[in-house]
Amino acid sequence: MSRILVASLLLGAAMLPFTATAATPKLTLEEANRLAAMPLHCLQVEYPNKLNQVLADAQYLKGPKILHPAFYGCFDWHSSVHGHWMLVNLLRHFPDLTDQQAIRQALQQTMTEENIQAEVAYFHMPQNGTYERTYGWAWLLKLAEELHLWDDPLARQLEQNLQPLTSLMVSKYLEFLPKLIYPIRTGEHPNTGFGLSLAYDYASTTGHQPLKDMIAQRAKDWFANDKACPLGWEPNGFDFLSPCLQELDAMRKVLDKKAFETWLEDFLPQLAEKDFSLDPARVSDRSDGKLVHLDGLNFSRAWVLYGLVGDFPEKYAHLQAIADEHVRYSLPSIVDDNYEGTHWLGSFAVYALQQARQLD
Repeated sequence: MSRILVASLLLGAAMLPFTATAATPKLTLEEANRLAAMPLHCLQVEYPNKLNQVLADAQYLKGPKILHPAFYGCFDWHSSVHGHWMLVNLLRHFPDLTDQQAIRQALQQTMTEENIQAEVAYFHMPQNGTYERTYGWAWLLKLAEELHLWDDPLARQLEQNLQPLTSLMVSKYLEFLPKLIYPIRTGEHPNTGFGLSLAYDYASTTGHQPLKDMIAQRAKDWFANDKACPLGWEPNGFDFLSPCLQELDAMRKVLDKKAFETWLEDFLPQLAEKDFSLDPARVSDRSDGKLVHLDGLNFSRAWVLYGLVGDFPEKYAHLQAIADEHVRYSLPSIVDDNYEGTHWLGSFAVYALQQARQLD
């Protein structure tokens, strides 16, 4: 990222009121322009790159852009995917973005029919069928959902181009979920609750009933009897997801409201206490690619709490201030010259701010 761009973005961050007011942070056009610069910058930046590839033999040793012609930028595959989601989301909500033409051009260059077919082929390479399971799968379906919701001719073109990969991700979920005996309760990419939550959104929005039913059943199989989640043990040093709250988020979506309220009273009863507190995770070094995960944790905690407040305002409205505090802690600091955070944190910020926006 150029020093001029960084300086201008940091100036914009310094002018934001998030540290000076207790109001819920808003995703305004000004803020959308500030955050859109992050994925727009890295979407077509090939290096540095973390492939996470299993090599069957030497013939598969190739550069990121050859292996992933659609999603090669932003350091790794899943960050590129949710960078695409973020730009589509911002275009959908803010059609007057300053860089709208550049964003449209970038999306058209990366998400071509040919490039998506190459992405599909990658998953059929020997030993890469489980690639990005299930974090990247979930973000790909979130991107597909966003395109489906966007009423624009470009969205129809991109949704059609993406469809072979979307269908592959759906089939992978339907194949994998029955085989997973135990859920994965971690604060990083393999977290089962997170993967279920985003995939359920896609299934609900697009009317994919088999996937929706599968996710609902497996979430109940794994989580229905959980009690007293040890929220006080969180966070671990590298978390960007809360194991307790991501499970909550999935169950909020798959259970009816009465059943969920009963379940939550056993799972995290302290959330209903008006004096409940939860401090934002503190980041000691944003140039460290793992430690900066904690900024992501602040955003993901916030979006879960906003979702809970939105569905149950009478009982959980007091949690909105906690979510606000988490967002205000990290939002002004995520745009800097540390690629370790800038290649992905914008998407988490936008997702949190979009959940907050639904409370207006």
